[in-house]
Parts: sequence; structure tokens; C-alpha cells
Amino acid sequence: MLFNYKAIDSSNIQREGTVEASTVDAAITAVQKRGYTLISISEVGETSGLMGAFNIEFAMFQSVSNKEVVILSRQIATLFQAQVSPLRIFRLLSAEIENPRLKSAMNQIVEDLQGGNSISKALSVHSDIFSSFYINLVKAGEESGSLEKTFDYLADYLDRQYEVISKARNALVYPAFVITIFIGVMAMMLTLVIPNIAAILSDSGQELPIYTKIVIGISDFMVDYIALLLFIIALGGIGAWRFSKTEVGKRTIDGLLISLPYLGDLQRKLLLTRICDNMSTMLGSGISIVQALEVTADVVDNAVYREIIESALTEVKGGRSFADSIAEYPEIPGVLAQMVKVGEETGSLATILTTLSNFYRREVNNAVDTLIGLIEPAMIVLLGLGVGVLLASVLMPIYNMTSAF
Repeated sequence: MLFNYKAIDSSNIQREGTVEASTVDAAITAVQKRGYTLISISEVGETSGLMGAFNIEFAMFQSVSNKEVVILSRQIATLFQAQVSPLRIFRLLSAEIENPRLKSAMNQIVEDLQGGNSISKALSVHSDIFSSFYINLVKAGEESGSLEKTFDYLADYLDRQYEVISKARNALVYPAFVITIFIGVMAMMLTLVIPNIAAILSDSGQELPIYTKIVIGISDFMVDYIALLLFIIALGGIGAWRFSKTEVGKRTIDGLLISLPYLGDLQRKLLLTRICDNMSTMLGSGISIVQALEVTADVVDNAVYREIIESALTEVKGGRSFADSIAEYPEIPGVLAQMVKVGEETGSLATILTTLSNFYRREVNNAVDTLIGLIEPAMIVLLGLGVGVLLASVLMPIYNMTSAF
């Protein structure tokens, strides 16, 4: 890196120039060796003043996507295979990264590596970007001397997780959008259109059908109490959000999510895919089952399954087999426990878990494809019924009124 400096020489004459060094500390030392008293130093191209402060703040709030970490891991693995030193790898990649937050983290990692820290220790400072699973796997790779394979494993793992989770999430985006628009349109109809039509129907003096009375009653309630209704919804949303942040709330919501019909089954398969994939990758990298369970408990984003893993961890530490410690839970399929038992008995647990992970990944993909196929016709039927009931409740009395003349 190139640094601009301002300094005063032994004759008290101000000097300006540039110096090349790997870090700012090395640049300061190089300037002082010339017999200068340093006034200021900055990296060439570094933005100063308000814009520099803005860039720093922006980097703090910039997120790092899973895709960026996957690409980074692939690049690191490729450079390791090319026999490039770790320090040079991270220095080369930090210069190419565009994401400000990831670039800042990579620069800090370079400095930590220059200071003599291991890669896993340098990564652990940035736990918001690199998960405990990622860091522990890198640590195992350092100990076994197979970092290039480790980063390949990590890239494959993150790629698989990203594919499965994004597919499940994207399947729900479209129906959520359509339902939100439908609710908004129905609310506008009930508060803006129906009251005017209800006044006309009331003036006609005719006896209204029961379903029309129900629609008008809902409309009157929304018009009279719309502010109170919005306040209650907002208050309920805030209360639910705060409840979800508590230990009891998260446990309750996570338990509810996995007990829902169909969607709960999809959620369980997603979690089982992640658990099996995590453990198979870690065990295949030479990490002990105790450490693999500890990291998996941190990674699993569901309180129910986290409790199961933590309970199994306690029992495994006490000498019980992993298969027996999970077999008693109804959330764990019997076939999974049986296959894990076979893997422990034959010494091929990592291979068995990889097979299970692939199986549940296929199950998730099939379930998502089925869900996508069912959602569109189901939405058409539900939206059609909603619009049909609303139109019938309005048009039938109007038709009766016009027929009377």
C-alpha cells in the first residue's frame, strides 16, 4: 500500500512525499527512519473529511450477503491450491472486494495476520460476517493442514444452504404479496365504497339479505373504529415482536411454526437438512462430535431443535450415543435416529449424515415445488370467493331494487 505523509526534517523544513508499506504502522516507521518528525500520514486514495466519515458509517450498516461469503470462500480455496501464502491471499482479495463492510473486515484480517494471529482467530473478530460454524471449520483446517479443502467445504455448504433457504423463502414471497394487496383493496372497498352503496340501499327501504347486512355491518365497524383497529393491530404487532425476543416467546413461536400443517413439515425438513449438513461437514473435517454439536446448537435457528441438540450434547458428554440421545424426541424422525445409529456403529457417521442431508434437501425441494403448484389455484379460489361474496352482497340488492320498478 502507498501512503502520503507530511513531516519535518532535522532543519525544521516541512517535507511531503509517499512511502510504500504493508500497514500504516510500517509506513510511520519508514518515515521516522528517514530522520523526519511525522505530522500526518494517510493511505493514497483514502477519503478524508465528511465524505470519509460517511463512508465509514455506511460500511458499518452495509450487510454482507451469503453469496458474497460463498464467492470469497471459493476464491480463498483456489488461491490456497495455487500455493499462495495466507497473508497474500487475504491482501489480494481485500483489494478486489466492493462491499465496504466486507472490505473493512478483510483489511482488518490482513492486519491481524501480519500481527501473527491465525486465520481462525482473525476471522473470529468478525463473527457478524463469519459464523461460529465457519470459524470452527477453518480452525480444524489449520490444525489438519488442509485449508484449501476446508474453504471448498465451506463454499459448498454455504451454497447448499443458500439454495435451499432461498427457494423456500421465494416460494412464499408471491402469495404474501398478493394476499397483502387483496387485504388492502378489500379494506378500501369496505371503508370507501360500501358505505356509499349502503346509504342507497337503506333509502330504498327493502329488506336486505343476511350476507349484505353482514358486509354492511363490517363496513360500518371499520369506518367507525378504523383508528382504534389500526392502533390495536399496531399494538399487537409490537407486543408480538417483543414477545418473540424473549426466551419463552421464541420457544413458543418456533414450536408453533413446526406444528403448522404442511408448512410445519417443510420447516422441520429445512432444520433437519441444516443440522445434518452442519454435522456431516464438521465431522468430515476431523472435528469431534462434541464440538460439532456445540457449533450446530449455535447455528440452528429454532429454539425447539436447539434444545434437542443441547440435550443430546449433554448426554453425549456423559457417554451416551448420539443416536440414543435424539431418538426419544418426536421432532426427530425415527429413520434419522436409526441411520445415525448405524453410522456410529460402523464408524461412518459423517457419510450417513451427508446422505440424510441430501435426502432432506430433496424432500424440501419437492415440498416447495408442490407448495408452489398448490398456492396459485388456492389463491385464485380464495380471492374469487372473497370478491364474489362482496359483489353479490352489493349487486343482488341493487338488482332487486331495479326489478321492483
